[in-house]
Amino acid sequence: MTPSESSRPTPFSMGPALLFCPADRPERFGKAADRADAVILDLEDAVAPDAKAAARHHLTTASLDPRRTIVRINAASTADFDLDLDALVATPYRTVMLAKAESPAQVRRLAGFDVVVLCETAAGVLNAAAIAAEPNVVALMWGAEDLVASLGGTSSRADDSGYRAVALHARSTVLLAAGAFGKAAIDAVYTAIGDLDGLAAEAADAVASGFAAKACIHPSQAAPVREAYQPTPEAVDAARELLAASEAAGTGVFQHRGRMIDGPILRHAEALLRRAGRSAEL
Repeated sequence: MTPSESSRPTPFSMGPALLFCPADRPERFGKAADRADAVILDLEDAVAPDAKAAARHHLTTASLDPRRTIVRINAASTADFDLDLDALVATPYRTVMLAKAESPAQVRRLAGFDVVVLCETAAGVLNAAAIAAEPNVVALMWGAEDLVASLGGTSSRADDSGYRAVALHARSTVLLAAGAFGKAAIDAVYTAIGDLDGLAAEAADAVASGFAAKACIHPSQAAPVREAYQPTPEAVDAARELLAASEAAGTGVFQHRGRMIDGPILRHAEALLRRAGRSAEL
């Protein structure tokens, strides 16, 4: 696929709130599925090395909806990668998240799976466009903390809780790579679990920027993310009014409520209505 073959990212059908759940905690699987739009069963960072075998066993016995389940597997450079794939064969789950993805060749090792690539190293971010071009990639996510750690840094955020410049650059790079190849983009987790206001603000920015979903690390985070992605009735009405005014105007550029309106602004309104329609279906 080339960038010119897609006009906009494919809608992410699992919904906007994706909740990580350690795969070695099967008692949490059902609760996570109830609280979020989709569950990310985590075989990687959330599971201690000596618990990974048990996590794979719990993966094979889980009874979650495959349409709403992603399995995060370990990086392709690790021995756990092949063990994770062996476990996946015995499950109905066919959407995987590849941790620390760094090259198209790694994605090709996942033929037969829909892949959410997690770009969370310098190499992964720099190769995001090439990775996004792989046919079985359905979405790209970025990760702030692993990225900064890979650079030898100590924190992805400044004292005001905003991202540092390098993290913002990575976020934008992954979003642009996803959009260029018609793939969904997923925003990184918000690690301050108790700061729901900060999460809501970051989720609202993700929506406005074009991210299709946001990952969560605690069940309490799912509701604010869902709320951010659900357009208000007022916003829906305004979008419909704008599109109706455009049809009535019959021109490429016109004024509406004191604003200049042209093609891009109309596409913003169309995107909002599509999002409203998808929210109604969830």
